[in-house]
Amino acid sequence: MNNTDASTTDSVRVVRHPCRRVPPIGARLFGVPRASQCPSSSSASSLGVSSSMSSIIVNAVKFLTPPPPSVDENYDGLEYSWRFLVFRPALFQTEALLLGAVVIYILSWWFGKASNYNRANSWCVVYFETSLRVVHLAARLKAHLGLYEKQFSKPSVGGLVADGYSDFFNFSTGRRAIASLHTVFTLRPRHDLFQLIYQFGWGMADLNYAPQDDVELDFKLQSDVAIPDFIWAIVAKDELKSIKDGRWDLTWTKTTEHAGLPATVSVMSEFADITDNIVKFSAPLIAALKDPKIQPYFRSLSITDQPRTRPTRLTYPRDKRVLLSLKSLPPSKAADSVPLVTAIFSFIDSLEKINLRPETKTKLKKAREEFSTELKEELEKDKREEAAEEKQAAKRKAEKERISKLSAAEQQKASPDFQPLLHSTVY
Repeated sequence: MNNTDASTTDSVRVVRHPCRRVPPIGARLFGVPRASQCPSSSSASSLGVSSSMSSIIVNAVKFLTPPPPSVDENYDGLEYSWRFLVFRPALFQTEALLLGAVVIYILSWWFGKASNYNRANSWCVVYFETSLRVVHLAARLKAHLGLYEKQFSKPSVGGLVADGYSDFFNFSTGRRAIASLHTVFTLRPRHDLFQLIYQFGWGMADLNYAPQDDVELDFKLQSDVAIPDFIWAIVAKDELKSIKDGRWDLTWTKTTEHAGLPATVSVMSEFADITDNIVKFSAPLIAALKDPKIQPYFRSLSITDQPRTRPTRLTYPRDKRVLLSLKSLPPSKAADSVPLVTAIFSFIDSLEKINLRPETKTKLKKAREEFSTELKEELEKDKREEAAEEKQAAKRKAEKERISKLSAAEQQKASPDFQPLLHSTVY
């Protein structure tokens, strides 16, 4: 053996196959076949993608994991410990304040909602009757049960319908001279603490702002009732300043006093003849209004043939209505309004006895004809103005298009009124 062979023997040279690599940990642990240990280029790229995804997930977990709390070894406050659990209340003051605020809001929502339901359901209560294993749900008007069932052949059998936590309504029908009765409750948002705070702040800034609970009885009269077209109302004096803001129809009237009515109310009427006729047949109503139990809650009683808001069309509803507006009575005093509501039904029946003087009827008819003419002129004026604006816009557009087709020199000679249009977009 020559020197070359000896050197070769002494230094053994190991040559590995390119695919004879050390298998990864996963392959060694889970017994991946040896053929899979020689990845192709596609499998290598897949491993690279998996590795990058793993690193992304690990980084995301590290980012989302909160840092360990810094525990003060010198803590000397209140501490509760049980086995390996330790609770130190002084370290959670912020969380305690947030939790207390949430609890206060939930409690205010609960009690506010219950208060509104109780106030509304003092008129309508839901009770259960159990008989022969059958549960019957019946809704009846609590304080006004006998009155509504006596006056209507189809009183509401579903109780009050809630629209949210502060609005409730009831519908009844089936009576002579009355097409329907809507009883509508609009209560303060006691369930919403933030709205109550807002209302309180607004009331402190504006002394005329006084949010309150309202209940309105909207009597829609039959279309064949022989009652003249007029507007008349008696309004509590503390409501005179603001009532016309939401009642356009009452702007037709003049405010006066009447000796036959309580001193706490004023009359809003188109003509004195209307007031004299109504007061003549309204003894039960006047007696109910003089009751000191109802006076703090009475707001207004009106008869109208016009809508609440000013119409914007020539054809608009002209239904005759009797509207009774009250401040919502507390649940304990809900029955105090029964005499007044009872008197309203007899009051509606007596309206057919009204006999106005011929000149009063002529004036009422003339006032409505004049308004119809005025409304028609306003609508026609609006149409003419709209047509003129459209015509002017079309004219300017045509002129702009004409100028845009001229040469630069000709555009410079164009009318100065249309120069700004040269750089605008044609629509």
